Amino acid sequence: MIEIPEELVASLLSYGEESGRAFLEVLPGRTAEFLDRWGLRIAGPPMHGQVSLVLPVARADEAPAVLKLQQRDEETEGEWLALRTWAGEGAVRLLEHDAGTGTLLLERAGPGRHLSSVQDSREATAVLAGLLARLSSVAAPEGLRRLGDVTGRMLERVPAAVELLADEDDRRLLRDCAAAVREVAGEPGDRLLHWDLHSDNVLAAEREPWLVIDPKPLAGDPGFELLPALWNRFDEDEVMWRFDLMTEVLGLDRERARAWTLGRVLQNGLWEAEDGEEELGGVQVFIARTLLAR
Repeated sequence: MIEIPEELVASLLSYGEESGRAFLEVLPGRTAEFLDRWGLRIAGPPMHGQVSLVLPVARADEAPAVLKLQQRDEETEGEWLALRTWAGEGAVRLLEHDAGTGTLLLERAGPGRHLSSVQDSREATAVLAGLLARLSSVAAPEGLRRLGDVTGRMLERVPAAVELLADEDDRRLLRDCAAAVREVAGEPGDRLLHWDLHSDNVLAAEREPWLVIDPKPLAGDPGFELLPALWNRFDEDEVMWRFDLMTEVLGLDRERARAWTLGRVLQNGLWEAEDGEEELGGVQVFIARTLLAR
């Protein structure tokens, strides 16, 4: 028997009650299956992400590892492929995977302290910038979501989403973000992107000072990677400092990076409008307006 954290149960059901219940029903049996298949024993209390159960385990030779069991969806589908492509360079190593279920056996990063524990947010941003530069220097392999496709679908949804927003300033902001994206949509890029790199997805480790976890990969322009680092541990006085640092470290064209960051705000804004929110979230609005003013 395994203990499924209550927080994970609540999170799974909030993302989709039917799919969440289906995953929870198969989770105990699937865990037992992969513990046996890969010769593992549980070696610590369970952890979890938003839609995944994460178990510290020991392999047959007592080497530490992590067993990650998760729902398969568009975002998690390529996680194993991204980690295999990075091959441990700045990210945890992939040890085993099962493509049919999305189950992963991963290197266990020790001591496992999150980058968010670093009190100096500028120091943490510098770490993120260095990791982003390393990860996005790699060409994306075939088989991943592509930013060009994501962008095309986003732009098609803009007119309907705008009509769902109550505030005219929010409507104008969404249109301005869409206009910025149209300027760069013809060159969406081909780099391997993490998509969700912020301080809680970086762990302290022994093999390297910091290792990235939990990619939601796609192929595209690194400028599309910057918003989580601007949003996480938000400080309005640091928005432009962080943006300037990351574009410099990654060697990005500043105007293209600005447009793709606004594209990320557009993506979030579309989700909010389509989920019934009549106003856009305040943090992303501040970031977008700050970038549009420069």
